[in-house]
Amino acid sequence: MKKLAFGIWSAVCAVLLTVALAQQPACAQAGPVPPAILAAKKIFVSNTAPVNSVYSGGPDRFYNQFYTSLKSTGKFEMVTDPSDADLVLETQLDQLVNLKLVIYDRKSHYVLWSLTEFGSGSPFQGLRDRGFDKAVAALVQDFETLAGKAPAAAHR
Repeated sequence: MKKLAFGIWSAVCAVLLTVALAQQPACAQAGPVPPAILAAKKIFVSNTAPVNSVYSGGPDRFYNQFYTSLKSTGKFEMVTDPSDADLVLETQLDQLVNLKLVIYDRKSHYVLWSLTEFGSGSPFQGLRDRGFDKAVAALVQDFETLAGKAPAAAHR
């Protein structure tokens, strides 16, 4: 009797789960990427680093590492004056170990997009720093993908 009850209960659960999953709305269609991001060739990177950070390398580490990584891709011209740029990318690092990239239209000064990657909340400095490196690399990849400049076969 217990086996029969368990079998019925299992069947009812399976049916309910199937119905619930079938009623889930389809994923919304992706919104458009602003044309200014897709057309960007010249980039200015600004730094809004916090005074203190849980990562080694000082408060400018995120800015320096992101700038160098993006420049090394050769996909954008890095400029030293924001008035020469198509986009301004602002690096932000919060105390919760999130690395955030805010993308501004240089002409209008409007925020066009933002990207966030989680660094690492590990209690061990080495693990935090490795998590930081991975997050910076992911943000570079995320930005390139958003701007339509990432290789088609790129995966992370």
